[in-house]
Amino acid sequence: QVQLVESGGGLVQAGGSLRLSCAASGRTFSNIAMGWFRQAPGKEREFVTAINWSGSITKYADSVKGRFTISRDNAKNTVYLQMNSLKPEDTAVYYCAADRTAWTLTLSVNGGSYDYWGQGTQVTVSS
Repeated sequence: QVQLVESGGGLVQAGGSLRLSCAASGRTFSNIAMGWFRQAPGKEREFVTAINWSGSITKYADSVKGRFTISRDNAKNTVYLQMNSLKPEDTAVYYCAADRTAWTLTLSVNGGSYDYWGQGTQVTVSS
């Protein structure tokens, strides 16, 4: 089992920045891939970004490429999402997710491939 707790959400003006954190506990964190997803009101959950166990491989949705950066600190069992140049369309609840498959080099954009989820943190970008 992996427990995930997100933090860092809030209200920000368009063009601003936020950094989300996801703290993991319960099992070995350093050998599993992590992802961020988001869900806006009335919309389906969508993939944002993912990172492999070592941080050497990342994947981004086209909508956030060049603005968002995912990173991880395995010593702190934490994954981060740095969000810059935020837009009103980035408004959503952001969820952290973990893939329990150890040492995988494949980063999935499908939420069904992730086994553990956090409770989510709200990000609101005002225009």
